[in-house]
Amino acid sequence: MGRPIDDDDREQVRRLHSEGKSRNEIARAIERSPSTVSKIAAAFDPPLTFDRAAEVEAATRVRRADLAARRSELAVTLHDIAERELAKMTEPHLYFEWGGKDHTYAQKWQDEPTPADRRTMMATAGAALDRSLKLAPPRDEAGERSRSVIGRLMEGLARNYAERHGSSPDGDDEQ
Repeated sequence: MGRPIDDDDREQVRRLHSEGKSRNEIARAIERSPSTVSKIAAAFDPPLTFDRAAEVEAATRVRRADLAARRSELAVTLHDIAERELAKMTEPHLYFEWGGKDHTYAQKWQDEPTPADRRTMMATAGAALDRSLKLAPPRDEAGERSRSVIGRLMEGLARNYAERHGSSPDGDDEQ
């Protein structure tokens, strides 16, 4: 059986708790088990609690925001990669080979990459764009604004019609 809980333990738990230490940090500091620290904390009136739900929630929000920013940065990087790959498709391209029994090196510039290399560049660009759009999907704000403007226009026309004719254009006014 462990040593009995004394007033010094209680005072240390109260002081460390007021400093914002966690239950496990307090247990290590006073060389007691976490369950003993919980028992001491529960005996106070009012009981000391180690509920950190608000802190955890705030930390989670911050972490999500950080991850969203990183996803956004990664989406930009992937777009840059796609643009570089697409630009290579129309630029001169260096082809080389190394080998043979004499270990010779040969190179040749071509006006543009071969069709097979262009397909590979296009696949790379497509994959980069696809991943980028999954990380940061585009928002159709212009479409939403258009629908909003048209909706307000239709409401205004319906009100105007009702004011001039005494009923809605649908004929579903109850009079």
